[in-house]
Amino acid sequence: IIRLLTLFVKSVCVKEKNFMTYTIRPVRPTDLAAVTEVEAICFPAAEAAAEESFKARIAAFPECFFVAEADGKIIGFINGCATDSKTIYDEMYENSACHRPDGAYQSIFGLDVIPDYRCQGIAAALMDHMIEDAKNKGRKGLILTCKDRLIHYYAKFGYKNMGISKSVHGGAVWYDMILEFGDQKS
Repeated sequence: IIRLLTLFVKSVCVKEKNFMTYTIRPVRPTDLAAVTEVEAICFPAAEAAAEESFKARIAAFPECFFVAEADGKIIGFINGCATDSKTIYDEMYENSACHRPDGAYQSIFGLDVIPDYRCQGIAAALMDHMIEDAKNKGRKGLILTCKDRLIHYYAKFGYKNMGISKSVHGGAVWYDMILEFGDQKS
């Protein structure tokens, strides 16, 4: 009950003096079109995952894919496979066979929130949810890649910058980030 209450309190936001509530829940196969649309809004075409990629991810690792929903509408999501690698490599984005259910690290392929719902703590709530889920599954930590302008954002969650990534996904320069639970203070 306390965990549900905490999630509810975290999910109440104020926007223009109106209260908005949203729910974070596991993805469903019926969410395919909505998550594909959110991705297309949030990422440039060269970086956005295609519908077929999301279909494969939802089938392969629905337990590592969460959506934020408000009034029946998907407003954001977080997803990624579990792996034993400490960095994301490009094949992981398209090959869902890279998922290892008992992997040491939870990867983050995308943290998306549509523009009308940004700056309200939804992305942070999704990240917190994924971090807590990874801890509950006994993982060693989480990994992601991000652009230089977002390094400071992920550092707020405890991620450490490991430098420029070998990933060339979408033709962008990415930085490898890692959050290891042994580094966290309780």
